[in-house]
Amino acid sequence: MTRNELKQLWFSLPIDENKKDYKVITVDYNNNPYWEGYGTVEITRDTRDGYSSFSTHQENPFLYLSDRKEYLSGEYKLIIK
Repeated sequence: MTRNELKQLWFSLPIDENKKDYKVITVDYNNNPYWEGYGTVEITRDTRDGYSSFSTHQENPFLYLSDRKEYLSGEYKLIIK
């Protein structure tokens, strides 16, 4: 199968119009005893428009999160581990 045939097959797949939006921000804080005060922030979005995931390791994850547009929008569910 050629690359072009795969691309046509991918874009011809049906899209579920009734799909529920999944928008989550996960903060895993102080999970490493050698890096106190550091944490991982993961932002995941799965909607009808597509899927995206972003993860970063920050010294102050809550300060970093307070400036993100996803957090400020209020559309994302926040999970703190």
